[in-house]
Amino acid sequence: MLGRKTFTAEEIDRARTAVRAEVAALRVHDDPALATALLLALDRRFVHRIRAESGKDTNPVTELELLAESLLDHDGVLTPNKVIRYEPERSVLGLAPGARISPDADAVERLADAFLTELAVRFGEVAPV
Repeated sequence: MLGRKTFTAEEIDRARTAVRAEVAALRVHDDPALATALLLALDRRFVHRIRAESGKDTNPVTELELLAESLLDHDGVLTPNKVIRYEPERSVLGLAPGARISPDADAVERLADAFLTELAVRFGEVAPV
């Protein structure tokens, strides 16, 4: 699949609904492995987003990208890359480079909400004029 510049409101709303249910399950089970799986699943839904829209600055979209990359490729240790200018103080979770990624339900919910809000701004379909 080619990179995407837009996602529909329906796609974003479906993700919001799924995240609510998944966070509710996480609150019951309180499992760090489930928390990281939820972040990866959220990233996967929108994996084809293009850099020109997501940006290179620290924002919830790039933060989730870095977390997913670090979970998959760096044994769960937050590892900035050469493309995104990561600044912990501007991030949702405030994790420093080198920190272990071990979110709880509140952290997953905060990041997911911020990610989906920012995604709608950066990638939301614009109504025709």
